[in-house]
Amino acid sequence: MDIAGKKVLLTGATGGIGRRIASTMAAAGAEVTVSGRSADALTELVEGLPGSGHSVLAADLGQSGAAQKLADEAGPVDVLVANAALPSTGRITDLTDEQVARMLRINLESPILLAQALLPGMLERGRGKLVLIGSLAGKAGSPRSSIYNATKFGLRGFAFGLAADLAGSPVSLTLVAPGFVREAGMFADSGADAPPGLGTTTPDKVAAAVLKAVSSDRIEIAVAPLVQRTMAHVGLISPHISHRVQSGPAGQNAADSLAAGQTDKR
Repeated sequence: MDIAGKKVLLTGATGGIGRRIASTMAAAGAEVTVSGRSADALTELVEGLPGSGHSVLAADLGQSGAAQKLADEAGPVDVLVANAALPSTGRITDLTDEQVARMLRINLESPILLAQALLPGMLERGRGKLVLIGSLAGKAGSPRSSIYNATKFGLRGFAFGLAADLAGSPVSLTLVAPGFVREAGMFADSGADAPPGLGTTTPDKVAAAVLKAVSSDRIEIAVAPLVQRTMAHVGLISPHISHRVQSGPAGQNAADSLAAGQTDKR
């Protein structure tokens, strides 16, 4: 699909990665509806986007019914970019029931419900693209990330199953799966250093992958250095090896640092 002139609904738009996605889509000629919790931050974002026709829809996807309401308010959408997510780190015993429910709703339930709500209109109009922002954490588990892993594993499974359902239709789906991102995003916001030797990617590369996904039939696009993608794949096919690596002092210390930096974002 050519993005020019198409209407894009982007969730999680005011984070560092969301802002890069918004500006990349707008620069390519899309009309971008940005969504997030802060109407003021969304308005400031839209005022700086190139092009025209952009709009703001504030929504807290952690609230029951928010995803369906957002889809209704957005109207006809050609491209969904489901980017909103919570870090969801910490030991399960340190999280409240309310925190777990909010993590599951924002990271997993909301992308599913938005896809469910917007898909019929896309099929009726004969065009559409669903872009779900996953993570390499959907391939391999890591310490202090059991809930985050659960949501990203779940989103990956949903994406692959729905993509199979959409085969032969005018709507396609791509899962964009970043690894560690520097400069912006959850890992950068925590103040923690990425594990040594694995490398990082950039918000610009994630945004470029989203733009590529719109015109591509690829089911999954990983955005990470080769060594990181390889390690994630090893974790997928051999969890025992991944567990041994993650259980070492380096993996545990990095996980503790990351979780500590994200406590106030649960």
